[in-house]
Amino acid sequence: MCRRPYPRRRYYHIRPLHLLGPNHSTSEMESEDTDSKDEIELPSLTTIADDLPDIVYDINASDKNAEVTLESLVAKEEDAWWNQLPLNNLDLSSNQLIQLSPKIENLCSLTTLTLHDNALTSIPKEIGKLEKLLRINLSRNRLKELPREFFTLPDLRYLNLSHNQFEELNPDISDLHMLEFLDVSNNELNALPGGIGFLVRLNTLLLAYNHIKELPPDLVNMRSLQKLDLMHNDLIALSEDMGSLRKLQCLYAQHNDIKELPDFDGCDLQELHVSNNFIEKIPKKLCSHLPHLKIVDLRDNKITEIPNEISLLQNLTRLDISNNSVSNLPYSLASLAHLVSLQVEGNPIKSIRRDILQCGTVRILKTLRDRQAGIEAAAKTSNSSSSLTGSMGADGLNSPRRGLSFEEENSIFPNRYKLHKTRCLTVTMQQLTEVPREVFETACNEHVNIVDLSKNRFTTLPEGLLEMKDCCSELVFANNLINHVPSFISQFTRLSLVNLSCNSLQDLPEEFGVLVTLRELNISNNRFETLPKCIYDLKGLEILLACDNRIKSIDATSDGLGALKRLAILDLRNNDIDHVPPILGNLKNITTLEIIGNPFKLPRHQTLERGTEAIMSYLRDRIPV
Repeated sequence: MCRRPYPRRRYYHIRPLHLLGPNHSTSEMESEDTDSKDEIELPSLTTIADDLPDIVYDINASDKNAEVTLESLVAKEEDAWWNQLPLNNLDLSSNQLIQLSPKIENLCSLTTLTLHDNALTSIPKEIGKLEKLLRINLSRNRLKELPREFFTLPDLRYLNLSHNQFEELNPDISDLHMLEFLDVSNNELNALPGGIGFLVRLNTLLLAYNHIKELPPDLVNMRSLQKLDLMHNDLIALSEDMGSLRKLQCLYAQHNDIKELPDFDGCDLQELHVSNNFIEKIPKKLCSHLPHLKIVDLRDNKITEIPNEISLLQNLTRLDISNNSVSNLPYSLASLAHLVSLQVEGNPIKSIRRDILQCGTVRILKTLRDRQAGIEAAAKTSNSSSSLTGSMGADGLNSPRRGLSFEEENSIFPNRYKLHKTRCLTVTMQQLTEVPREVFETACNEHVNIVDLSKNRFTTLPEGLLEMKDCCSELVFANNLINHVPSFISQFTRLSLVNLSCNSLQDLPEEFGVLVTLRELNISNNRFETLPKCIYDLKGLEILLACDNRIKSIDATSDGLGALKRLAILDLRNNDIDHVPPILGNLKNITTLEIIGNPFKLPRHQTLERGTEAIMSYLRDRIPV
């Protein structure tokens, strides 16, 4: 019995004819699993389409008047009716369409409709009959409104209305209850409609470059929102209960008129961008409520002081306070183990010499750390009255706070309360070589998911760490003396980040390759001579940092880096690589490639300076045919 082949997927992409050619890249909206593409050629070679041939709208209709012949019954296998599927992806972008025919309703099987970069001023109401539509891109047109029927689309997940002429959004947009992505940036919006908070599945909301002055109260009901872009608007304040956006990770609010920041209590924010506003202070509660914050951009504001509570942001990697009115840097900045970028230029800082400030982050933090150590040493030689004061509670009574014993209060390990509050076990710069198992047991009971024991003296991962194998998602052991990673690492089923930089590692155990949830791996500043083979089994890996090692070659084959289909950032700077294989250019998902500081001769330095895209293009051009 002959097996029937899979039906062909129907996909039409109508583009300007002057763009058609072997070097033309397909649209961003093109489906990745498209098996075949049919292109409808327009009648003229010199014009761009401003209307569509009827064949497009009737493509799903059968020709009932066609004469049936023996020849038609024995048609080619790939053209046979049983190998055809209805049209589900239609790309009409980058033409000069001024209207869309009501016949669009005939394409009832469409799931993706791409109409960006046209001259549309309206959309026919019949579009509401495309009930299977999941994605629609209407950006860069001349739209001012959408028909009421548009908001009846039951399964729409992606909607791009950017670069149009909308002055307001129809309140009926709240009826698109399946919507996950909404982009209305670069319009003329003055406000958001009430009821927009009903979009409870929305995870990305882009509102940049409008004239919005105030956020609606129900915006905080979007409990799935992860990215919110409000830059270049006229906002004077953020909602006080922004912390209700429990899953919010990135907030962009640059170039507004914001004067105060909320404390974000309850939020999981990781990036806060609020430069070019009128903010005068950093709330102390903000520092205690955002333990996962990694990037804070506060440049070009009116801040006069950095609170000591900044030390609570233990995951902070970048802090930009350029062009403010800060005159003093607190010593607590030196306790931020992951801070690699501290921008302070444009401030009247008097406590640190200008030449030290110009040396950059490392020198500034070292100066603060040395001064803090000097103060602590002086304090130890003073009378014991300070220790008596330190053991007293806030009410002046000589009793432990929150019912903790004196030993617990002065332990270098966080107490149960702090573990529960921050969900982080962070102990850095304490010369540790071991951690009691009880500490990890307590952390597990308090649902801690981040372990940071960097800048100590561990030679391997402590055995008690195994207590957290079911709850730990981030593991940081940077700046230690680790020369061996135990095989029990394979039992950590939720790890998304592992940082083992600045150690003495030469290899990783084979069991490391089973960490299928791992997204970021940092093995910089070690002694690797080659990338461990287990890394190529990490199918979910997106970021691989392996600079400053002794790596001699790059394996870009399908069994090497080519197996990492999600890899976007690859850092191999300052190694011993003497040859860059051209097939590395085939890894099209890579958006950042760092290979400078190696002894290879090609690509030349001029190409490297032009960035990742130029390097990848150079490599692809040299792949043997």
